[in-house]
Amino acid sequence: MPGQKNTDSDNPILRITDLKKSFGNFTVLKDINLDVQKGETVVLLGKSGTGKSVILQCIIGLLYPTEGKIEVFGKEFISLPEKEKNLIRRRIGFLFQSGALYDSMTVRQNLEFPVIRQPDYENQNLEEKVEETLKNVSLLESIDKMPSELSGGMKKRIGLARTLMLDPEIILYDEPTTGLDPVTSNEISLLILDMQKKFNVTSLIVTHDMACAKLVSDRIVVLKEGTLAAEGSFDELKNSDDEFVKGFFEFE
Repeated sequence: MPGQKNTDSDNPILRITDLKKSFGNFTVLKDINLDVQKGETVVLLGKSGTGKSVILQCIIGLLYPTEGKIEVFGKEFISLPEKEKNLIRRRIGFLFQSGALYDSMTVRQNLEFPVIRQPDYENQNLEEKVEETLKNVSLLESIDKMPSELSGGMKKRIGLARTLMLDPEIILYDEPTTGLDPVTSNEISLLILDMQKKFNVTSLIVTHDMACAKLVSDRIVVLKEGTLAAEGSFDELKNSDDEFVKGFFEFE
């Protein structure tokens, strides 16, 4: 299996309980319950617009649940003071669909930025850390390039490198291979797998890319009409009797 999971199921690194999220009268998520173990890679599948990315944004605090609880590292995130929330956010990396690089900064500056803005920042070995992290994504030669000089796949890699600069224990991926050709998508998937093996991070990945899901997942959960309709390994869900679930695997 891709991950080296902590099997202590009573102490998940991430626990979502009875999560509900509404926007006005429109309910996107209802009764979401999910435990993720340390070192586990979980893939979220579902049709477009069904709330997969909303789950990620609720975990990191970009959105707040209408109801329910989110526990991260054993702490109930929503009720924490902002200072404590920021300490937890520091331990969580979020990789946006686009990579979300700062266009006016070089690659080097993009990677330095999340480090130097930390309140306990001390200029110790920052250049070495940047270079080491870029080596991990095989892009050291791009250190002084601008984002406009990078391909889509390179931007994804640099976005992941920036995420890794704070040594996150959890990484949330929002469509990490979207918009990429099959070869580059596979390279990003292999990179995700490599980072998990190297650093034993816990990963929650929203994707429509079944090749990526097959390669990196320890477990897949399927979202349907705002609830988790099924979960299991790639092969278990591929052989499911549920027509909705099977539909995701028809073109795999």
